[in-house]
Parts: sequence; structure tokens; C-alpha cells
Amino acid sequence: MSPPRLPLTRALVEVLTVDTGRPCGLGVLPRGAVGKPSGFPYLILDSLPGEFSGPAFADWQADATWTYQVTSVGERTDQVQWLSDRVRAALFDRVSSGWRVQIPVGDGTRVIDRELTHDAAGDPVDGSQGTIVTYVQRFTITVTPAA
Repeated sequence: MSPPRLPLTRALVEVLTVDTGRPCGLGVLPRGAVGKPSGFPYLILDSLPGEFSGPAFADWQADATWTYQVTSVGERTDQVQWLSDRVRAALFDRVSSGWRVQIPVGDGTRVIDRELTHDAAGDPVDGSQGTIVTYVQRFTITVTPAA
């Protein structure tokens, strides 16, 4: 059996929110405490299809590689580039002892690899409410059951 995905997804939302200092919604526009939409810039995290490796799928020791997309959303290109830099730093910066920011998955699972697989430039969209700029980053996180 592969490690569960939901604990990792929740941990990523928390890490991105705390380390970027901006709100992060899971598949939707993030909202504040009273349900009001968050102001720009903000992040939206989406889960994409994953891959499995290691022992047979039914084995508790199987690894899982989960793919995610984080979209930085703002009103200007500089906002989304700044926010995407913070995402990259939160998830991929290293220090001598390993990753600068740990992803606290819990549930007997540990992160063993992280990889940025797609990093796009800001893409403006002119809509009815004005211009919105998005910046898409895709990454994979590989987890394994903690021994």
C-alpha cells in the first residue's frame, strides 16, 4: 500500500502559507477567517496524478511520487514572480543538513525527494474584473513509509 496523499497535501498548504507569508487555497481561491476572498497575491495548490515505485503496490513499503501544481496569482507580473521565488525557496532551498524547510507529513511517512519539474513565466489574463497574472510551477514530492 502506498503512503496516503492527504497528509502531504495538507502539509504543503501549511508550508506554502507559512513560508511565503501569503494565503494558499487547495484547488480554490483561498479565503480569510470570515469567508472573504483573500487579497492578491495568493497561491492555489492542485494535486495532479502520481506515480508509484518500489515493492508491489500492496506492500506497505512502497514509495509514492506525488505531483502538484502551485499557481501564484496576482495583479502584476512582479507580484507573481516574487511569490513564485518564495515558493521555490520554501520547497527547494537546501542547507548543509538537508532541506531548509521540512514538510511535516506525519502519519509514518517521510519526504525523500523533491523536484521542480515546470517553472513558467507570468501569464497575464485580461478579464472582466481587470488583469490577473498567474505563474505556474509543477513539482514532485517522493515519500516513503518511515522505518
